[in-house]
Amino acid sequence: MIGLVLAAGAGRRLRPYTDTLPKALVPVGPDGIEDSITVLDLTLGNFAEIGLTEVAIIVGYRKEAVYERKAALEAKYGLKLTLIDNDKAEEWNNAYSLWCGRDALKDGVILANGDTVHPVSVEKTLLAARGDGKKIILALDTVKNLADEEMKVVVDPEKGMTKITKLMDPAEATGEYIGVTLIEGDAAPDLADALKTVWETDPQQFYEHGYQELVNRGFKIDVAPIGDVKWVEIDNHDDLARGREIACQY
Repeated sequence: MIGLVLAAGAGRRLRPYTDTLPKALVPVGPDGIEDSITVLDLTLGNFAEIGLTEVAIIVGYRKEAVYERKAALEAKYGLKLTLIDNDKAEEWNNAYSLWCGRDALKDGVILANGDTVHPVSVEKTLLAARGDGKKIILALDTVKNLADEEMKVVVDPEKGMTKITKLMDPAEATGEYIGVTLIEGDAAPDLADALKTVWETDPQQFYEHGYQELVNRGFKIDVAPIGDVKWVEIDNHDDLARGREIACQY
């Protein structure tokens, strides 16, 4: 199993940082200085802590910044990094971005969005949930009070995930998908095909629509509740401030 990070996004709501950096390299150190720790640092540190040795990173917007740091990140975390180019990163949404990493999926991956600050306990929870024929396991926050922006999930005790979308009444949801997934290698062909269907239908769709496409086809997707842990998806400057508060605790 390897790590896989989606780090191709522009994050325009985080300007001026993202004038020159992809979202995953926006500094989340408490002082906010340019060379402080980033979301990508935190994610790579988590992957190293659970014993992964290889990580694929899907890059696109301002990808040169990731290429420039590749050797230093490899040395810092003891990981072999493979960068995968997304040629449509500034035009299309992340369903296509994850599809660009379809070859990496064959090894089995822990996928992490490049804008999610979270503790290593999330990865450990996913690993502990493996087995019993589970092929895809979503990390789910069942504690947080949900609003309109969250990627909400409905779970059936027998069928697993039945619905994943932002466009849902929060009261209907079981919890929020936090942007971290364990994907077994034998799920790779099915997921890649579902993602291709999604982005060919609408290039602006999220990769979570690929999960919904799989479920619609009869594929079971499981979930693993992460408990009451502090995490944040960094979309704007308010999120960034929260990310800095959290990052200094991990």
